[in-house]
Amino acid sequence: MARAEESPMKAVMVYGDSNSWGAEPQPERGVGGRFAPDVRWPGVLQQKLGDGVQVIAEGLNGRTTCVDDPVEGHHKNGARFLQVAIETHMPLDLVIIKLGTNDLKARLSMQAGDIADGAVRLADIVLGSATGPQGRAPKVLLVVPAPISKLGWLTEMFEGGTEKSLKLAAEFSRATKGRSIAVFDAGTVIASSEIDGIHLDAEAHRTLGEALAARVQEILAD
Repeated sequence: MARAEESPMKAVMVYGDSNSWGAEPQPERGVGGRFAPDVRWPGVLQQKLGDGVQVIAEGLNGRTTCVDDPVEGHHKNGARFLQVAIETHMPLDLVIIKLGTNDLKARLSMQAGDIADGAVRLADIVLGSATGPQGRAPKVLLVVPAPISKLGWLTEMFEGGTEKSLKLAAEFSRATKGRSIAVFDAGTVIASSEIDGIHLDAEAHRTLGEALAARVQEILAD
């Protein structure tokens, strides 16, 4: 693999699911669009960080941390594409990984601890790479998804997921203890929309993007 040269501009890649892609809360199956780029939280993050930082959004609807989805397909497995993404966009100073909500689907049988360990597995892919400046590894920030809210038409799909989602913050803390992996609990600043229980409304996107901007500035300055 070619070695990436250092650039005066910092590069941050967001690796996430539909909430990073910008899906609007859906009142029923198949109803709902996509927020404009400047409304999505990666876009808000870009605005707050300014011209000295490039934010690259790699969001995919239905993406999991590290498991194949038997219904939506193996390409939804976040571990399958991450290496491709970080090599595509290298050199990267920071990779923000915001995944875990789709792992809560009943058909995947993932526990909260499994999801946190899956997120750390992704962090290890980044930390074991040479996709940062001068062949170093990028830094990693794991974002714990906000807990599931009031489920509507998604109730059956996410059966049992609400209780598990409330345990994610503690499990992410456990899984990253003693590791050089930053963690931000999105549930401390936002809540999932009660329209469908899993997606973020425009206000939540703005709040999350602004909150993460402050954390990213700290990490990049370190």
